[in-house]
Amino acid sequence: MIATNPAAFRAALPDGGRLIGLDVGTRTIGTALCDAGWTIASPASLVRRTKFSADRAGLEALMTEQQVAGIVIGLPLNLDGSDSPRTQSIRAFARNMADARPILLWDERWSTQAVTRTLIEADASRARRAELVDKLAASYILQGAIDALAGL
Repeated sequence: MIATNPAAFRAALPDGGRLIGLDVGTRTIGTALCDAGWTIASPASLVRRTKFSADRAGLEALMTEQQVAGIVIGLPLNLDGSDSPRTQSIRAFARNMADARPILLWDERWSTQAVTRTLIEADASRARRAELVDKLAASYILQGAIDALAGL
């Protein structure tokens, strides 16, 4: 099940449970996890992308280990809210993961910029920013989603 509506996603998870947030890039996948009560998201790990089957196996191992009930994937829309070529690849990624757990596609238009700005303000070096930005973006995406879910 793939949803863009938080209410439909919440209905697919009536008992709550841990969620994983994914910031899917072309070279890496940033991950974040939240608690079962959906209160706070924390950066987790960075998956270096290879082939989809290997990427999925790594994510599946993490989701099983952390007892993840649902997946929130950042959806990179254009500024006007329309789909972009990158959006289509994320939708394809979600379709390929859909049999694992319920998925919520979450608007991530400003996540990377917000996280990068915060890291610059914290005086993080370029190398350190490159290392952290995808995990923190995943956390930003997941936090936005769980804040919306908490209001339902």
